[in-house]
Amino acid sequence: MSKVMVVDDSKTVRNYHGSILKSMGIEVVEAENGMEALERSLDSNIDLFLVDVNMPIMDGYSFIADLRKQEAYKKSPVIMVTTQAKEDDKISAYKVGANMFETKPIKPDVLQAYIDILLNS
Repeated sequence: MSKVMVVDDSKTVRNYHGSILKSMGIEVVEAENGMEALERSLDSNIDLFLVDVNMPIMDGYSFIADLRKQEAYKKSPVIMVTTQAKEDDKISAYKVGANMFETKPIKPDVLQAYIDILLNS
């Protein structure tokens, strides 16, 4: 079973993404910000990260940059899902190491397609 970490400061968003992922048979780990996500990633073997941009303590860009410094997660897939929809936001996400970029709310079929591409190919 794949394990996905949902990193978002909104409990509603974490629940929404979590319910989609669980319906796909995926185990879900949640974190409220980048710092908590980094700490939890040390104790878990995460297959994919779903990350928001704007969060307290550590934002999504900083989280991905720090995640990529860890040997275990240098190549782990990251999907950035955010309300930030400008081209600069996308470029910033890809520069720090995101694999995909999508605006909220992500549609279940789009998330399924991304997971199929990133985990099952």
